[in-house]
Order: sequence, then structure tokens, then C-alpha cells
Amino acid sequence: MGHKTALYEQHLALNARMVDFGGWDMPVQYSSVLAEHHAVRRAVGMFDVSHMTVLELTGADAVPYLRRLLANDVSRLKIAGKALYSAMLNEQGGVIDDLIVYAPTTQKPDLWRVIVNCGTHDKDLAWMQKQAEGFAINLIERTDLAMLAVQGPKAYRVVSDVLGDEAGAIIQALKVFQGREYNDWFIARTGYTGEEGLEILVPEAQIADFWQKLLAAEVLPCGLAARDTLRLEAGMNLYGNEMNDDVSPLVANMAWTIAWDHDFIGKEALVTEQANGVKQQLVGLVLQDKGVLRSHQKVIVDGVGEGETTSGTFSPTMEKSIALARIPAGDVQQVWVEIRGKRLAANVVKPPFVRLGKKLV
Repeated sequence: MGHKTALYEQHLALNARMVDFGGWDMPVQYSSVLAEHHAVRRAVGMFDVSHMTVLELTGADAVPYLRRLLANDVSRLKIAGKALYSAMLNEQGGVIDDLIVYAPTTQKPDLWRVIVNCGTHDKDLAWMQKQAEGFAINLIERTDLAMLAVQGPKAYRVVSDVLGDEAGAIIQALKVFQGREYNDWFIARTGYTGEEGLEILVPEAQIADFWQKLLAAEVLPCGLAARDTLRLEAGMNLYGNEMNDDVSPLVANMAWTIAWDHDFIGKEALVTEQANGVKQQLVGLVLQDKGVLRSHQKVIVDGVGEGETTSGTFSPTMEKSIALARIPAGDVQQVWVEIRGKRLAANVVKPPFVRLGKKLV
């Protein structure tokens, strides 16, 4: 038996197919993956993401602590509630986890929020507590909060209609990658789908009512399977696939998240890796032959070497099989992917594949 979110009974009532995900009992799909995927690309869908770990950080040393902990630099956040995507690295430059950190809001000017992955919960908290030694900070896990992602081109309008004028005004004023308080809720303009949308922190006692109101507004419930096809089309990394403790952000197509002008754990290793020449790269693949790309398939680069797919799926939007793959660094236009003993041709592209409902490759 895994952990259960506050919406577990709601999922069962909708006959969702449940699976274990990072120690949590989570819905993988409700109706069909295609229907859920297209709902987010064309209208609006919602995901229970309450399995994510929500941390609150306070204290006089919050900023220097986060600057030391993260490869990206929180001192760049000049707007209240602005969010920052970053890797948290080990001394060898490997990715312990990727996360989002929110700057304090005007309502809570001393509170930083950090959202990390559920599958790395124990490792993350142990590392963060260890690195807190010598810093005047207080780190609290908010297990009393649920989290709902409402994604798609109609997300803002539908959530505004459901919550009313006050929340609607807050939502309409949000900048990209920013969150704001709404009573005891926190509403952020973020997501993991490549579409416009919101991620909303709600007290557990209120989440079922909010879920039911969204259902009544014809928001389609979506499971982990659609979440994966959507994030892959959007070229977004998944921890454990595109990155892990042994893969650096330079290899994981995350160099853009590194702020080199401050000291952080793992910086020395990254500087050395960069000076020696980064040996691998993360690229997008579009299969040209019939077949389905999955993770851990061998990728052959003629005359250069081999790599492997890290994530792969059939793209409902593109109607082609796509993947992210870790291959030797260099200018590569085409590769071969080994599927069931056959070599199939794939074009190398720069992710994302789809953004805001539009095909980019």
C-alpha cells in the first residue's frame, strides 16, 4: 500500500486506473490517454499532483543557503512570488533533483517555497538538512497541502469562473512563472505540459470540493500517462530518466539553468567538465520509420558512437514517435535507433517538439 493523496477517493469514484508512482497510489488514466492528452492541448485538463513535496523555508540565511544549494541563483528573483527552475547538485556535479523555488510574496515576505519530486523525497530532505548546517534557516514540509495542476488554453478562464472575481483578478495578473497568495491557497502560473496553466496549493480539507467544482465545469481529469506524453512533447526532463545523481545539467540540456556568477555545490565539477569538453548531449528524436520509441533503446551515431533514449512515446499531437536521447556531443542530424533487433532511422531535433499546442518540428 502506497501513500494516498487527499483526492484518492475521488479517483476511485471516477474508476481511474491506479498505479504505484514513487511510493504513492496515483491515477495513470481515467478515460483514455489520447482523450486526456488532447483535452490539455485543446481545452483544459487537471492533474492531482499532491504527491509532490512542498517545503517552506524561512530564516535570516534563506537566500545565502539557497544560493549555495542550487545551481541557479535565487538572488535574481526581483518580483514577488517569482519562480525559478533549478538543479540541486552533489559535489560531483550530478543532479540530486530538479525543483522549483518561489520567491516570497508580498503577503508572506519571509517565506520561500520549494517544490521537489516525490520519488526523491527522502534523499532531498536529507541533503537539504545536511547542507543547512551553519545557516540560520528553518525548513518545514507542508504535508497538510494538496496540489492540483489545471492545464490548457482554457485553464485561466475556467479556474477564474470557478473561484470567482477575487481569484480571477489574481490569476489574470500573474506573470509567467509567478505565484501569489489567495487566502490560504497559493496559485502559480506554472506547469509540466507545455501549455498555459496553473498549479494550485490547497489545504487538504478543501481540495475535494475544488475538484468537484472543476469537474462540474467540464475540466477533464488526467492521469500520469497523459502527463508523461505532454511533458515529453514539451521537451521537459523527468528525474531518473534525463538526469540523475550521475548526470550533470550540462549533459541533461540544463545549462541554461546554471548561474555561473555565484558559488554553489557542484560548481567546481561543472567547471572542470566544461573545460574538458562535455562528452554527451541530450537531443530530441523524431522516428522516420514505423515503430514506437521507448526509454533505454540503443541509439547509433554513424562513425561516432552510441547513446540511448532516455524517454520515448508516441506523440498524439505530432502523430509520430518521439524521444529524448543522450548521445555523443557534436553536430548530429540523423541517428539509428535499435528497436527489436532492427535499426530504424530518426531525425535529431532540438526540443521542445510542441509548445502551446503548436508543432515546432
